[in-house]
Amino acid sequence: MRLLADHELSDAARAVFDDIRATRKSDFVNNFWRALAHDPDALRRTWEEAKAVMAPGALDPLVKELLYIAVSVTNNCQYCIASHGAAARAKGASEAQIMELMSVVALANKTNRYAIGLQVPVDDAFKPTD
Repeated sequence: MRLLADHELSDAARAVFDDIRATRKSDFVNNFWRALAHDPDALRRTWEEAKAVMAPGALDPLVKELLYIAVSVTNNCQYCIASHGAAARAKGASEAQIMELMSVVALANKTNRYAIGLQVPVDDAFKPTD
């Protein structure tokens, strides 16, 4: 997908880019948003959802970035691994934390495959109670 430069944006996409810049307090708009700018409605919806989900809440922003990396590793999204890895590091993640995260991701993928392949039934103790 060709990435749109600022001068190629529709008014609707430009408004989203302006919000990205204001929210992040940076002039940088990354390639993900530039690719998505071909569809300003999808760009706006995705940006609004990302702002809401990644904002501080019950989970702190670093934890959210680490979770994003974990899912991205499992989905093999190199772009998201790189961009959210940079975001996690900017929020204070150390290389030791990133390596420990990769160990958890690897273990979870391995044990998930065992549980799926062996068709292990869920223990009653793990099921939600009414």
